[in-house]
Amino acid sequence: MIQTAPGIENMALEIKQEMHVNAPLDVTFDALLEEIGPSNERDQGDPMPMKIEPWPGGRWYRDLGSDNGHLWGHVQAIKRPTLLEISGPLFASYPLLNNVQYRLSEKDGGTLIAFRHTALGFIEDQHRQGVAHGWASILEKARKRAEK
Repeated sequence: MIQTAPGIENMALEIKQEMHVNAPLDVTFDALLEEIGPSNERDQGDPMPMKIEPWPGGRWYRDLGSDNGHLWGHVQAIKRPTLLEISGPLFASYPLLNNVQYRLSEKDGGTLIAFRHTALGFIEDQHRQGVAHGWASILEKARKRAEK
């Protein structure tokens, strides 16, 4: 069976979200690394064992044990405690380029996280529909962790 590729308008994705955190920059940055890494879980509370190597070129991957897993991306840029940028396939096992940016700045006695995810490629509908919720969930969990 031959299928035609979707039009370019269906091959791009951009998500922007912001979250104010009542905690200092460094505490918020560390909480974010924890939430996208070892404490990552799905909304249902199911663990999703992720590892992040927080240095330029470091991997972000799902660790299934016994040398099994899924590469989500590489750290493209990191400037503690104000920037974490990752590029890679993320959740997709199909042709998809992704760039994820977390920019942190001091604001109103706390930290503002400005999040941006841009993607280009064959984005499956289920991923297109769920990805904004997933990112918002990570931001909320990072906020709660930092504010403890």
